[in-house]
Amino acid sequence: MGWTGNDPFGVASRAELDPVEAVHKLAELGAYGITFHDNDLIPFDATAQERDLILKRFRSALSEAGLAVPMVTTNLFSHPVFKDGGFTSNDRSIRRFALRKVLANVDLAAEMDAETFVMWGGREGAEYDGSKDFAAAFDRMKEAVDTVAAYIKDKGYGLRIALEPKPNEPRGDIFLPTVGHGLAFISQLEHGDIVGLNPETGHEQMAGLNFTHGIAQALWAGKLFHIDLNGQKSIKYDQDLVFGHGDLSSAFFTVDLLENGFPNGGPRYEGPRHFDYKPSRTDGYDGVWASAEANMRMYLLLKERAQAFRADPEVQEALAHSGVGELGRPTLADGETTADLLADASAFEDFDADAAAQRDFGFVRLNQLALEHLMGAR
Repeated sequence: MGWTGNDPFGVASRAELDPVEAVHKLAELGAYGITFHDNDLIPFDATAQERDLILKRFRSALSEAGLAVPMVTTNLFSHPVFKDGGFTSNDRSIRRFALRKVLANVDLAAEMDAETFVMWGGREGAEYDGSKDFAAAFDRMKEAVDTVAAYIKDKGYGLRIALEPKPNEPRGDIFLPTVGHGLAFISQLEHGDIVGLNPETGHEQMAGLNFTHGIAQALWAGKLFHIDLNGQKSIKYDQDLVFGHGDLSSAFFTVDLLENGFPNGGPRYEGPRHFDYKPSRTDGYDGVWASAEANMRMYLLLKERAQAFRADPEVQEALAHSGVGELGRPTLADGETTADLLADASAFEDFDADAAAQRDFGFVRLNQLALEHLMGAR
């Protein structure tokens, strides 16, 4: 809500917003909580005394409004010192400054009783492939994330780290561009048990990927720690539209997964339904609050539609016809070995591939039923 509308081609189109006002306005709209980058709340160059006064006002507003702070993150991208990154800058002194800044804000997150500390490496990347030793860059990123995770454990904080993938913008190419890259990186960490992902709708779609598939894999891996919902229209700059104001069909299936879970059971997402969007720079603050409300309303409408979709007997029949339930059945029977499979002539030698190829899966009918529920036509 505090984005003033500045972009690469224009200066701010709105006045700055007092974070205390944001707290109270969100409470009026029925929001659960508010999240922030450190410098959204505390100016980069604030003195210790100024910081204390700002935090006192903010905590008082949270108490009055009854809002939680489920997530805090650190800005390592706005100040020019981070123009070559924070954790992966070629300048060691900048890397040390960035790490200290993050550790200080881990303390802040703990003070706010946050559960998640998000790390978005918007400047961790390159425009020129010869400008980085990529192996060293990944070593430095691993070193930084492991250092922060170890600090969280040593302090006994109830925090988990969530890495936020994005393919590009502001850097030409950002390290850890997708959910898959993030999962692979986490597998190399010493303290990866408390490190997961914070996928964002638009970030995956900027890479031409299916957001629902991405969060499904993160959830399946036990690494969907947080989520950023917004709208995006195809492969272009990061639009940060209201959730559902981009690919509405994708938004429907995202909500279906978050609310109804996997059809055959499995891990469920229990975290906040968090919106990371930017109010249109064409709007004043009336429009800002209308767009904040729109995010919540869109999610709740899609939740209602998704629940009706799953409860529809015709949908249940279509799911059965499509074999969605059958996919939950292991390909090898309980206790069956590879030798048993090789000895089963029905699995290969006697298998009639031409006959099996005639199966009608009915996926179009199933998808039509989903879209009819999405449109409120059923």
